[in-house]
Amino acid sequence: MTGLLIETVLPGSPAERAGLMPGEHLLAIDGQRLRDLIDYTWLASDDEAELTVRDRSGTQRNVWLEPEPGEPLGLTFAPPEPKRCGNNCLFCFVHQLPKGLRRPLYVKDEDYRLSFLQGTYVTLTNLKGTELRRIIAQRLSPLYISVHATEPLLREQLLGRSGIPPILEQLTRLAEARIQMHTQVVLCPGLNDGPHLEQTVSDLAALYPAVQSLAVVPVGLTSHRQRLPQLTPMDRAYAADFLDQWLPRMRALNKRLGEPFLQLADEFFLKAGRPFPALKEYGDLPQWENGVGMVPWFQHQAGRVIKRARPLARPLTATVVTGCSAIGFVSEFLREVASRTGAVLNAIAIPNRLFGERVTVTGLVAGRDIVATLQGQTLGELVLVPEVMLKEGEGRFLDDLTTQELSQALQLPVVNFEGTPAGLYKALKHLTKKRDGSATVPPHV
Repeated sequence: MTGLLIETVLPGSPAERAGLMPGEHLLAIDGQRLRDLIDYTWLASDDEAELTVRDRSGTQRNVWLEPEPGEPLGLTFAPPEPKRCGNNCLFCFVHQLPKGLRRPLYVKDEDYRLSFLQGTYVTLTNLKGTELRRIIAQRLSPLYISVHATEPLLREQLLGRSGIPPILEQLTRLAEARIQMHTQVVLCPGLNDGPHLEQTVSDLAALYPAVQSLAVVPVGLTSHRQRLPQLTPMDRAYAADFLDQWLPRMRALNKRLGEPFLQLADEFFLKAGRPFPALKEYGDLPQWENGVGMVPWFQHQAGRVIKRARPLARPLTATVVTGCSAIGFVSEFLREVASRTGAVLNAIAIPNRLFGERVTVTGLVAGRDIVATLQGQTLGELVLVPEVMLKEGEGRFLDDLTTQELSQALQLPVVNFEGTPAGLYKALKHLTKKRDGSATVPPHV
């Protein structure tokens, strides 16, 4: 009986009052065994409860928890060890990674629990009957599901695995149980586009509103595809032709359903050089993490920030780094902010040498690529790095370079900021706010 490893206990919480300690394992609540964090979420409440706990020495005891109405129990737990993915997808990004990155990046997970808890996409190929019944019984909704194609043989080809459960049968069972789902198709030109995509869209739209959304995202290919199947990248002509065909279909389908069900990744519009749909066409941005609607949202928020921007407390000259696909709209925003604030701001796109120059998104920029691009350039007082480039809470890039090491290499302060228009403006105000006559720009390491 393993239970959940207690990571922190909030001071003054019911858990602390009951004597629980970090490093102990919570085994059961009111006699019901805890398999994972989902069970804890399902069973925990602000009612009185008996907890079964095992301490570091292995001694087991029962404690009584007596929270006030609405009072959180005050426990956080170590994340679950994810189930491993047994697929061999033609387009798997993990298979395309170079050596030398952070070790967790090489882990292929396929865990319905993380889909519910964290919004990660799963294919459901390893979902057992007992797990399907648990999803339904505990109302684990919404789930995020990689479909790629609804035709069984084509889906097996894409996932590199035979004998997998038919996805439509699984989705239909979940839909009948009123489990909400967000789905995606990674589009591989010449494989699951054309009539195959039409079939997939039709099949998933038939399951609306249980299937809440479907994102179509172009395949991402790095320069590290040694001994992997040959795939065709999306170029400008393909993106333009795809939008000519699918943008009208998207709008017609969404109008018929009354909701923005079908959504096309921002990369199609960036690659084709086409204007984006209005932000309202993306609804509440359910496919944000899939790179769908980020640019329209950025542009909308940029307009709001520019309207309220005011001159800074003192002049500032800085360089803002970004991915190649974002350079156009980021540069436009910085020009407007500079004219309003008096700052001198320069956006520099960082070519992706780590993954290859086909990879242009900001979140996959590596620290050493920033060094290679910026060394020798006039950068101003400091370099601003959007947090999407860094591992949360660690200040570390994909290639394990830290912001401190980047600062040493450039001999300039490096400041990370929330990668939104408001986040950048907030950082500029903070950096130029005078305290006792001195600015807050940090020294470089």
